[in-house]
Amino acid sequence: MENFKYADITQKIIGASFEVHKFLGNGFQEVIYQRALAYELGQVGLSFAREIEQHIFYKDLPEPIGTRRADFVVEDKVLVELKAVIQLEDVHLAQALNYLKVYKLEVGLLINFGSKSMTFKRLVR
Repeated sequence: MENFKYADITQKIIGASFEVHKFLGNGFQEVIYQRALAYELGQVGLSFAREIEQHIFYKDLPEPIGTRRADFVVEDKVLVELKAVIQLEDVHLAQALNYLKVYKLEVGLLINFGSKSMTFKRLVR
């Protein structure tokens, strides 16, 4: 068992993601993986919200300057951002870390279905 915060949840998410990649392989659009992962998360008993819109605030401005949708927030604790690219790049990592900040979450997973082998990064804020 991983010795990380929310390790039980992240292990189930990673396992569900491997199941999706094992079945679908690479080459599909992100939304296809998102729908398949929603099914698999349900199969392993995790509750989640998909495509939740979150306001983005800047400094002390009272009104949000925009919104962003996270792919998943699992068990109200773990942000999951999906990609379907050949390889994860620093920009994807920076984007996911920014989402952790605006969603006020501590732990996230950046999962890439676009390479021959599924890859993921665990993020902690």
